[in-house]
Amino acid sequence: MKKVILVSRNLIPLIIGLFFIYLSYQNTTVNDRNNVIKYIQNADYHFIIISIVFGLLSHISRAIRWTYLLVPLGYKPRITNSVLAVLVGYLSNLGIPRSGELLRATVMNRYDKIPFQKGFGTVIAERVVDLIILFIFICIALSLQFDLIMNTLDLSSSKPLQFLFVMLVFGLGFGVLMYSKSPLLEKFKSFLTEIWQGVLSIKKIEKKKSFIFHTLFIWVMYLLMFGVIKYAVPETVNLGLNALIPAFVIGGLSISITNGGIGIYPYAVSLVLVSFGISKDSSLAFGWIVWSCQALMIVTFGAIAFFALPLINRQR
Repeated sequence: MKKVILVSRNLIPLIIGLFFIYLSYQNTTVNDRNNVIKYIQNADYHFIIISIVFGLLSHISRAIRWTYLLVPLGYKPRITNSVLAVLVGYLSNLGIPRSGELLRATVMNRYDKIPFQKGFGTVIAERVVDLIILFIFICIALSLQFDLIMNTLDLSSSKPLQFLFVMLVFGLGFGVLMYSKSPLLEKFKSFLTEIWQGVLSIKKIEKKKSFIFHTLFIWVMYLLMFGVIKYAVPETVNLGLNALIPAFVIGGLSISITNGGIGIYPYAVSLVLVSFGISKDSSLAFGWIVWSCQALMIVTFGAIAFFALPLINRQR
């Protein structure tokens, strides 16, 4: 049963991604698809390289920021290991969604002897900070294009009763966990406590200004990595922030649905750009170029990091 659940969790996002590739195929004519391929082939690759550089800088900055969370716990992680762990984590996410966070903590546990639970707790803390920044971007996007964002996300289908039911089940489970004296649950509580210690490390950061700087730098690099691609496709050159930020937000939200956003990311981005008067084929080309840049960067540098980790740490 556990194997079935595990396989399902890995396959469902991939199936969703393939479905959106099929949807893009169905909603375009042969001429549209030929134009998309033509736009991609004729794209200005100077800007594609610049986009990849921005993406790599964001990952290096993320790795440096992560060390600021680990130091208050009494550990001194090597920057090199932190960078390689982040790159390997992103590579893992392409195959199995959300597995990268676990792998990052595992890598640091193996090579820098940082307890997995505490390392994973700092990753959660880091993600909380990123969620706050993403929320700010969502607010900016909503202020620019409220109706567009709502229609694209189709929030009218939300079900409050289901949400309340899930919260009720979560509350009951938490109550059982807190008051149970079962040895197994006590061990689980100890595990969660160590994760929580990692989360709380955010309150003990010594280099707060540097942490804030890297947080802002990461997201500026994300936006530049996305936005600079407009110069690679002739029809999108004149797009302003009023179009790029909503497309950036919708694309970012779609990434968590499938393996690295495969299929759904280009489709979601194209929906936004089409509403700004960009042709369907140019919009899809833009989306596929952005996604391909990210995927190429992650696969290339993630693979290098995977093989480099044991070599760099061989003498330790």
